[in-house]
Amino acid sequence: MAMATATVSSAVIKSRAAKPGAAAAGAAGSVNAAAGGGMRRREVALTLSLAAGLAPLLLPAVAPPASTAASDDEYVRETTEVIGKVRTTLTLERGDPTVATAVAELREASNSWVAKYRREKSLLGRASFRDMYSALNAVSGHYVNFGPTSPIPAKRKARILEELDTAEKALQRGR
Repeated sequence: MAMATATVSSAVIKSRAAKPGAAAAGAAGSVNAAAGGGMRRREVALTLSLAAGLAPLLLPAVAPPASTAASDDEYVRETTEVIGKVRTTLTLERGDPTVATAVAELREASNSWVAKYRREKSLLGRASFRDMYSALNAVSGHYVNFGPTSPIPAKRKARILEELDTAEKALQRGR
C-alpha cells in the first residue's frame, strides 16, 4: 500500500509539474492527500480563517493594563484641577501681565488631560467628560485662533463657565 501511495503522489506531482507554477501546489496537495488527510489548501485556509474569526468570541476579554487605565479618584482630582485652572485663567483681566503665562499653563494642562482621558472608553459616556471636553475645546480654540492675550467674548465665556459648572456637578454625582 505504501508503494502505491508513493506512486500515486509522484504521478500527481509529475502531472501538475507540467503546468507552470503548479509544482509547489501539486506537491502540497499530494502530500496532504498521501497522508490521508484529504484537506486541500482552500479547506485549510477556510478552517484557519474561521478559527481566527471565532477566537475573539471564544477567548475571555482581557482588561486593559492597570498602568493605562485611570482610576476614578485620579480622574476626579485631575478634572477638578483643570476646572480650577480654566476658571482662574478666564477671570484674569485683559491687561494682566500673567495672562500669557496662565494661558500657556492652561493649554499644557488641557492637552495632557485630553491626551490622557480621551482614550478611556469608560469615561467617554460620562457627562462630566463630555462637558469638560467641550469647554476645553472652546477655550483652546479661542486662544489658538486669537492669541493668548485676546479676551474671550462674554457669550462664549458664559457658555464655557456653564459647561464647567455642569461638569463639576456631574463629577460630584459620580457621572
